[in-house]
Amino acid sequence: MDRITSTPAVASAALDLVAAPACACDASGMVIAANAAMAELAGASPLGRPLLDLFTGRAARQAAVELRKALRGDRRWRGTLTSDGQARVVEVRSRPLPQAGGMFGASFVFTDVSAYERGQEALRKTMLEQQAILDHAPVGIVFTKPGLLKECNPRLAEMVGYTVDELADRDAGEMFATPEAYQSFRDEAFAALAKGGSYENPECPFRLIEDVSETRQARRELQALLNNASLAIMFTREQRIRRCNAGFLEVFGYGQGECEGLPVQVLHPSPAAFERIAAAAYPLFARGATYEAEIQLAKKDGTPIWGKVIGYPVNPDDLAHGYVWIVEDRTRQRRDEQALREALLENQAIFDTAVLGIAVVENGHTLHGNRKMEELFGHAPGAMTGVSIRSLYPDADGWQAARLDTARDFAAGRVSVSERLLCRRDGATFWGRLSGRPFDQDDPGGRSLWLVDDVTAQHEAAEAVRRARDELELRVSARTAELAGANALLQDEIVERRQAEARVHHMAYHDSLTGLPNRALLADRLQQAIHAAGRAGTRLAVMFLDLDRFKTINDSLGHATGDYLLKEVAARLCHAVRASDTVARLGGDEFVVLVPGAGSLEECSQVGDKIIEVLGAPVRFEGHSLHISPSIGICVYPDDGGDVDLLMRHADAAMYQAKAAGRNNYQFFNERMDSAAARAFAMRELESKLRQALANGEFEPFYQPIMDMATNRVHALEVLLRWRRPEHGLVMPDDFIPTLEENGMIVPVGEWVIRRACEQSMAWQRAGMAPVPLAINLSARQFMHRALVASIKRIVDETGIDPHLVEFEITETALMQHGEQTLEILDQINRMGMRLSIDDFGTGYSSLAYLKRFPVRKIKIDRAFIRELEASSEDRAIVAAVMALANSLQLQVVAEGVETEEQLALLRDYGCQYVQGWLFARALDADAARALLVDDQSMVAITGV
Repeated sequence: MDRITSTPAVASAALDLVAAPACACDASGMVIAANAAMAELAGASPLGRPLLDLFTGRAARQAAVELRKALRGDRRWRGTLTSDGQARVVEVRSRPLPQAGGMFGASFVFTDVSAYERGQEALRKTMLEQQAILDHAPVGIVFTKPGLLKECNPRLAEMVGYTVDELADRDAGEMFATPEAYQSFRDEAFAALAKGGSYENPECPFRLIEDVSETRQARRELQALLNNASLAIMFTREQRIRRCNAGFLEVFGYGQGECEGLPVQVLHPSPAAFERIAAAAYPLFARGATYEAEIQLAKKDGTPIWGKVIGYPVNPDDLAHGYVWIVEDRTRQRRDEQALREALLENQAIFDTAVLGIAVVENGHTLHGNRKMEELFGHAPGAMTGVSIRSLYPDADGWQAARLDTARDFAAGRVSVSERLLCRRDGATFWGRLSGRPFDQDDPGGRSLWLVDDVTAQHEAAEAVRRARDELELRVSARTAELAGANALLQDEIVERRQAEARVHHMAYHDSLTGLPNRALLADRLQQAIHAAGRAGTRLAVMFLDLDRFKTINDSLGHATGDYLLKEVAARLCHAVRASDTVARLGGDEFVVLVPGAGSLEECSQVGDKIIEVLGAPVRFEGHSLHISPSIGICVYPDDGGDVDLLMRHADAAMYQAKAAGRNNYQFFNERMDSAAARAFAMRELESKLRQALANGEFEPFYQPIMDMATNRVHALEVLLRWRRPEHGLVMPDDFIPTLEENGMIVPVGEWVIRRACEQSMAWQRAGMAPVPLAINLSARQFMHRALVASIKRIVDETGIDPHLVEFEITETALMQHGEQTLEILDQINRMGMRLSIDDFGTGYSSLAYLKRFPVRKIKIDRAFIRELEASSEDRAIVAAVMALANSLQLQVVAEGVETEEQLALLRDYGCQYVQGWLFARALDADAARALLVDDQSMVAITGV
């Protein structure tokens, strides 16, 4: 059934088979189909334009009359087209479209006869020029028949003392002095002419004819004009060919000199055909009229041809002078017209005999439908034209639901498929399966094609099965409730399993949020596109998109806003590209657009510009106006790679270059990006390894003691994160913490550190050790996460640790970023009984007003001020100032990075309460930290201090 289409589409496909310019129009004269030759003749495609627009002036008025007549029968006329500012004379043949197709209109085939008209005009001009030559020749010229003077020029009449009219049809002997002179002239001249020669007598009374070469030249010029004419021209007399031009030889396949003297009958396929033409033509010639017809002729080798024939007598008053025949070879045009008719009939037959109802719909009405469509809805033949689609539905709700579903499918570029309850003309209803698509994907609200199949029997069968199943279930339920419950449970499990299988299958190849193809499906489609492009020798483009600053929006406004924004971006990308292109989401804010058939970098640039344009419009959600922009990396197959992995990596590298170039732009891959691609790949690999590390338990908390200056005992343990990476050993935090911060993994990893440290503290306490406070770092991103407070409370509740044993360290910069929001979070943590300290104090900017309001118990002087404490008076001044500030605000102070006894002595002089650094211990794993605590507590037991 794939060959079924609408009448305009059928006509368009058929017209493409016609070599001549051709088109089809509906009853209003609007062009609904046209072939490429018609577009070339008209200077542009005439689709959707009135046919009369191609004509101007009187030609348009004549065309309007002929167009109305063309709807009722075959027509032929000549007119003048205006194309590219030039007038072209065309012959137009029209024929009504088959009524069985449901389309009231006509087809038109055009023949450009401008060249023929110009030839005829040139021939007429030449004849006038020749007549002018005869009229003004300085020598006498006469045309004779045996014994008679038929025609002469003015010079000859002047020479013999007569007028031109007086010499016409006179006895030729009257021009001679004596009958004997005339008889002698006749004998000599006719004898020479009978032998095919020429006669010349300088002693003739007409010896004043000084030179006849000009006359011969004039005849040669006339013969040249005839030979160069594009039409076949011949002169016949007594039903034999007397003379012909080169065009005649070419059309009928004769060689030079082969035609003269041949009977005219050889040009016809049979004697009977010749007789029919003669019977029609000679009565017209007798009345002085011209014969014109399109007939079948025969070439020299017997090949039949079609020709447009025009014949007229040389002298209407004396038919014995013979006839002039002009023939235009119309074989190709006839063949094209026949092919068009056969194609139209064939496609119309397919359309009419289809087992599915087919209709073309526009503006809520059917333009036409096939016979099956008329049968389905109970309409008489031809009565489906103009029927309202609303009348095909039994109620307004069903009609409105169908309209909304169709509009949604068409807008998304999908074929609309559904099963609806429909209504016949007599009011009876039936179930129909509808499948529709727009003719133009870029105009989903325009004309569309619909297929309708009656599936009432299937619905009734399904309903009968459902009723039977319900009855069976009722009987089984009545006999045993236990069996019914078990059966219901089994049915639920089957449904759940099927739904789970469907979800798994869809999730395996599609993104769960946007519904777009995922990485696996994209790789498959890209591989197929590479194979297709390799076979066809074409190119394709891979565009890697990353949304600029999406993480900022997602973190600040929440995941609901981020998810809505991602779905909106997916929808806009799908509308920005062609239906043949693929839009996929790799995860997060990364998208890929696959563009097969991209022929040049300019085409890729146009797609990139369009994507930037559609994503540039603001997205409105819950009172926010969100602005998003993409960074796009573009690579082209086969220039930038020959396999899926290489193309994706290169497109990714180009995307990073676009970000480096200021974002909201696109960059094409080049060789310089290889190193950048390698670095980006390494970064992606590191991110992947970090995710595996969390899942595989490769992270490990280490502990560094914070010492009490007064007692020289362990005051607390700072919890530090290490990564024990397989085959790499222990990885320090500076090598992976920034990556965790950037990709957001710091939130789950940080939560894991808090939980693991609390569990370790409780394990030590259960082993009989005295509790020691824990100082745990919170990153800026982790601190501002909405679930932080709830997560801390859950960990405390689940591990059972005393909240007073937990102290959180937040950097000075993180505390100052969000003002009142920071204060609220700190208050919540403080109310739970946990302590707070400012880490890296002095490296950022602190508002003393906020610092006074923050529930902070302790500040940690950054190691940068301790490192040069002995040698730098500025560092000593800063440490003294911090100590003074802390004392005034009643804050405790911890000095980080203490490595020498001299540093320790200076800090003791400044009144610093707590110190931390390699002078006492490096960061220790859990076992070493436990041993340190055991020694510290044993010393207390021995000394009592």
